[in-house]
Amino acid sequence: MRNLLDVDDLAKYLKLQKQTIYNWLNQRKISGMKIGGVWRFDKNEIDRWLKSQARKAKQ
Repeated sequence: MRNLLDVDDLAKYLKLQKQTIYNWLNQRKISGMKIGGVWRFDKNEIDRWLKSQARKAKQ
């Protein structure tokens, strides 16, 4: 079973404002899926994205 986060959960997990999450979705920095009109994010995909961002920062 996938570990899905909603916008509130993701904002808390990343210690960001919810508006930042919506901005990143709009800018296609992160991907999510809408289920029943609510954005959901796969925690494993978010973790992979974070690792890729960390690698880019080191270069």
